[in-house]
Amino acid sequence: MKMNRIVAMMLGLLASAVMFHSQAMAQVVNGGGFFGQAVGGVSISTDGFLKMPITRDITLAREAQLKAMKPLPDALKSKVGMRMISLRAIEEAIAKSKDKNFSDVPQEILFLAGIQRVEFVFLYPEQNDIVLAGPGEGWKVDENANIVGVTTGRPVLRLDDLMMALQTTENARNGGISVSIDPTEEGRLALDRAAASYTRFSPEVGDIFEKAMGPQKISITGVPKTSHLARTLVASDYKMKRIAMKLEPSPVKGLGSYVDMIKSQPKNMMPRWWMACDYEPMAKSADGLAWQLRGKGVKVMTEDEVIAQGKVAGTGKTSDAAQKWADNMTDKYDELSVAEPVFGELRNAMDLCIISALIAKENLLAKANLKIPTLMGGDSQPTEWNWNAPTQVDTQCSIVHRGNKYFITASGGVEINSWAIADKTQEVPAVGETRQKAAAKSAGGLYW
Repeated sequence: MKMNRIVAMMLGLLASAVMFHSQAMAQVVNGGGFFGQAVGGVSISTDGFLKMPITRDITLAREAQLKAMKPLPDALKSKVGMRMISLRAIEEAIAKSKDKNFSDVPQEILFLAGIQRVEFVFLYPEQNDIVLAGPGEGWKVDENANIVGVTTGRPVLRLDDLMMALQTTENARNGGISVSIDPTEEGRLALDRAAASYTRFSPEVGDIFEKAMGPQKISITGVPKTSHLARTLVASDYKMKRIAMKLEPSPVKGLGSYVDMIKSQPKNMMPRWWMACDYEPMAKSADGLAWQLRGKGVKVMTEDEVIAQGKVAGTGKTSDAAQKWADNMTDKYDELSVAEPVFGELRNAMDLCIISALIAKENLLAKANLKIPTLMGGDSQPTEWNWNAPTQVDTQCSIVHRGNKYFITASGGVEINSWAIADKTQEVPAVGETRQKAAAKSAGGLYW
């Protein structure tokens, strides 16, 4: 290629969908309403194209959510180190719903009592119950229409994500849950031809390269493409690469762009980044009635890939710059989860997928003598929330001057290997003691 430029090809998507109480919530879940698919920062067309919505659409979405929100019960307003919620009580409440999208279900169930991470799973066989526990607080609608904690800004757990995780455990066991957004082979070849025809930079080259590459394909496995969980995977993947390739500024100090770190790059080489689970072995009590998720939750992985005649192959190696950027993002992930709530939603999704795998692997429902047919979707296929499914996205181009003649693209994704995490356990007596303390605080209701 005869250009003194590095061209970083990127994709476009940002989805951080939200769900809230009342008929307006049903419109969001169904992808309908006056703001429809623009909720949470992305507009999705009926043919699956993802576009950034105009500011007015986000404003309308936020206003609708604020209008739909009801005052929080006093017991949920305060920030607490551990809040518990009963799966049996959730099941009983949603089983009574007359709406398939649960628009008549109280918001303390839709947002799982404001819990912001699943840290513990407790079994209480004498109560025929399984309890999820973790830090929590009251919630609000932020400026970008995300549902987050009132003091921490961290996203809260969601009923629809819990249901999707429970209903796709077999998919997760058989092939995992993942997303990948990648250029097509035809697009890469067309881009090579377009780039070869340029001997020097011109202002219009970015548009030309974007059109040459064409739409990129969004591949989702393990969960329905119409689900919020799938949208979270896609959104976080896209957002990661936008930050890496300097298509938007990093929202946290200390995490710059990968583009600014590049000093040289082998020709036709591109970095691939993906986010994966990062947990320590799960702690459990000797009697198997208490379990604890431990670890950061998410880490960023990287590998260099080589492109030849439009085809991509992994090298098993990584450049220093790509590895350093991946490590930086892993270190800053907790901050990112507040600055960009979609990253917190991704970690929440991983937590829920892992505890769902644990429940299935350890046969915890039978041990607790608990039946949750509505949460599990009965004998039907996984619950569909009727969002337009993201299938493709336009290429975006970021051009940065360098002294060498190299062309770089970026690809990546998200992988949730929940069963592999649930397989690794360690007996820790303190986990059982925590369960006993939690039981002593129980109010016998939905949450405590």
